[in-house]
Amino acid sequence: MIRVIMGKKGSGKTKQMIELINNAVQTEHGNVVCIERGNKLTFDIHYQIRLVESSQYDIADYTALKGFISGLYAGNYDITHIFIDSLTKIVGGECNLETEKFLDWLNKFGEQHNIKFTITISDDVTLASESIRKYF
Repeated sequence: MIRVIMGKKGSGKTKQMIELINNAVQTEHGNVVCIERGNKLTFDIHYQIRLVESSQYDIADYTALKGFISGLYAGNYDITHIFIDSLTKIVGGECNLETEKFLDWLNKFGEQHNIKFTITISDDVTLASESIRKYF
């Protein structure tokens, strides 16, 4: 249910994400949401994608992001895919044990509610733990 795209800045993560998001419009049978920090994807993704700019919602950590995602789903049971661009920038931290715990929670949440997640993380892929690598 989760796919993580990880790499350093400039490695093509966002380009790959844009392609996946725009393909999701054609293949998903429900609503698609993209959570990003900043407005860099506004003109690159299909108009049917619900684009959420996270800095407007004061998401300070993974607990807040869990609540935010839960609230998105509570308000729209038709969501089938959520894209999260630059996860660690949204929560303001580095890829660490808390990231691993969040991804595990997200995987369980996705399985319970039949939602797919695609996430980008800006960090060196060689530093990823096995707990994160299992989502590559």
